[in-house]
Amino acid sequence: LPVVTLIDKKELTFKTKHALFLPPLVEAIQTCLQAKKQVILFQNRRGYAPYSMCATCGWIAQCKYCSVALTYHKHTDKLHCHLCGSKSMYIKVCAACGGHSIVAKSFGTEKVEEEIRKLFPHARVQRFDWDAMRTKNKYADVIRLFERKEIDILVGTQIVVKGFDFEHVQLVGIVSADGLLSYPDFRVNERAFQLLEQVAGRAGRSKEEGKVILQLYQTSHPIIQKLLQHDYVGMFHTELESRKEFLYPPFTRLLKITIRHKMQEKALQAATLLAESLKDLPKTMLFGPAEPDIHKIKKQFIQEIILKMNKDAKLVSSIKQIVKEKILHLKTSRGYSTVFLSVDVDPY
Repeated sequence: LPVVTLIDKKELTFKTKHALFLPPLVEAIQTCLQAKKQVILFQNRRGYAPYSMCATCGWIAQCKYCSVALTYHKHTDKLHCHLCGSKSMYIKVCAACGGHSIVAKSFGTEKVEEEIRKLFPHARVQRFDWDAMRTKNKYADVIRLFERKEIDILVGTQIVVKGFDFEHVQLVGIVSADGLLSYPDFRVNERAFQLLEQVAGRAGRSKEEGKVILQLYQTSHPIIQKLLQHDYVGMFHTELESRKEFLYPPFTRLLKITIRHKMQEKALQAATLLAESLKDLPKTMLFGPAEPDIHKIKKQFIQEIILKMNKDAKLVSSIKQIVKEKILHLKTSRGYSTVFLSVDVDPY
């Protein structure tokens, strides 16, 4: 398995802390290219800048249809919503204070590609993400070129790590790993470990040992420490104990009810009524209604109800039937026929 090396961003000087590629990673890429080997750079965000902010008042450009920040894509020179697909012109004037100090914040694969081309102008660089791979032929062409060593550095999102076996890849650089550790989801540690281990597994797949370099702030995070040792079993037992303590799957079953409506008040009313009708279910904990982190998609406001049930097949089956009946009753009630409701068992 490849050797994993951490670069602690906290210990770097102010000048280098804001660089995309820190000195140890740059040196490793240089060494790899000199040895005629290939490099994969992983950044789990598309576009050029994940959000644009007013430096004067802190206002952030958001999608008018969804509750997410707009991502700037340099190849189109537009702001994109990665949820509904809408596009708009790049904003140069702050909608809140009228200021002209709009700055791009953070970075995605477009920015990584641009910076790596500046650092290594003679290297053959290719971006490999959803935006660059618009057609099936393009996707296959890039894979063939990389296999034939006609690409030196491949920059991409998750699609660069899904099972590829490139024998000449000696180095994998994870440009910013912190974002993978911060999702509000009880499976965040499991998924971060899985993804980072998959990324790491692209290096050193032939006779020579591979190398993986992670740039991040949270070097002491338990999952990162397990990753250093490729300790899947240790991660498994740690996560299992945590889920047992807080009654998460596999020790319980979860059922999520999603309520959507174009009027925020109507969505909340429907969710409140439904939650009230479900509050006395046997051996079941009810959470909500509450807005999820992304509480608006395509002009639809969202509320969620979570049911946490004992792990009993008969109980789960009866709860699902009750939920189905309560939803049907709500949908047929006056004023709620236009409310959209969906149910997902074990949604995470």
